[in-house]
Amino acid sequence: MQRFFAKKLCDGNTIKHNQMMTVDDGKIHSIESAQFPGDAIQLSGLVAPGLIDVQVNGGGGVLFNNQPNLDTLITMSRAHQQYGSTAILPTLITDDLVTMQLAADAVASAIAQNVKGIIGIHFEGPHLSQPKKGIHPTQHIRQISPEEMALFTRKDLGVVCVTLAPENVPVEIIQELVQANVKVCLGHSNASDTQTFAALQAGAQGFTHLFNAMSPLQSREAGMVGAALFDASSYCGLIVDHEHVDMTSCKLAIKCKTPSRIMLVTDAMSHVGSEQIELQFAGMQISRKDNKLTIEGGRLAGSALDMASAVRNCIVDLQCTIQEAINMASSTPATFLGLQQQKGYLAPGCDADWVVFTDQYYVNATYIAGEQVSAQTIPNIQNN
Repeated sequence: MQRFFAKKLCDGNTIKHNQMMTVDDGKIHSIESAQFPGDAIQLSGLVAPGLIDVQVNGGGGVLFNNQPNLDTLITMSRAHQQYGSTAILPTLITDDLVTMQLAADAVASAIAQNVKGIIGIHFEGPHLSQPKKGIHPTQHIRQISPEEMALFTRKDLGVVCVTLAPENVPVEIIQELVQANVKVCLGHSNASDTQTFAALQAGAQGFTHLFNAMSPLQSREAGMVGAALFDASSYCGLIVDHEHVDMTSCKLAIKCKTPSRIMLVTDAMSHVGSEQIELQFAGMQISRKDNKLTIEGGRLAGSALDMASAVRNCIVDLQCTIQEAINMASSTPATFLGLQQQKGYLAPGCDADWVVFTDQYYVNATYIAGEQVSAQTIPNIQNN
């Protein structure tokens, strides 16, 4: 039995002081008020549930699409652990079927081998809208096939999330995916609000990077953005890097949806956790300048954001409370993924996954299953 003492702890519901956590076999056994006994491991800073990122394309200098294998997943997970992420969904950008199958096999292998931090896979595409494709390769955007349905519904992939454009996927297919326990998100779409509501009625549960690559809210057309903001039960990923979404729009989204339905996501490319500046993907060169990733012409191409920075940006710039920001990065994505009994909270029976923040909301240490996996590191270069 391990013992950890936290002077300040956010358990996912409230912030408490002078808390003793005991951990047994990777799970939290108990949490109770106590004075530091001297023989426990003292956690210096704000202890909070481990951060959960449902959209991670790469990290540590590697991109999942470019190298869809087990080594890449290990590198990505370790890179993001430096910034408080204790669970990620490696995300495959639109690609051919062979690459999708390789990515799935890599995730299945990671889960079978208990690779820390890998809990499933997010297929962002390929069943998207051409007008809203972003950097997704045109040649691979296509209608859904039986082969892809078989891939999405595999039972050895952990949590499976699929982003699709509802104008291009029949509601019957959405229903079939949902019945197979796939988390269906809507995005990279030019759908009307009517088409969006039909997909939600069919069981779609979320929206991929709200505002970005989706039909906008306008005076006579609510679009996907309007439908997402209006619907009370769905979840929205939000990239709070101050490049993808205007700060007022971020505040509006949080006000409309509440922190219990907004999930902070990074949409991170390989740059996070590395000194990489240039990246080749699908014949495009993605360049980093400060906090921003673009291709030729200035179009955004994923992000260089990490989860700790997303939390910090919410607290410092959006005036969210500490509790709200942490919840959007932990308990809300955990609930979206159906993992709220295991992750997103610090309570007896939950996984012993937590992050220790400094006073400025940088990361002092990250723990998974009660084991320290990352110590204080140099901040992601976007913060310099």
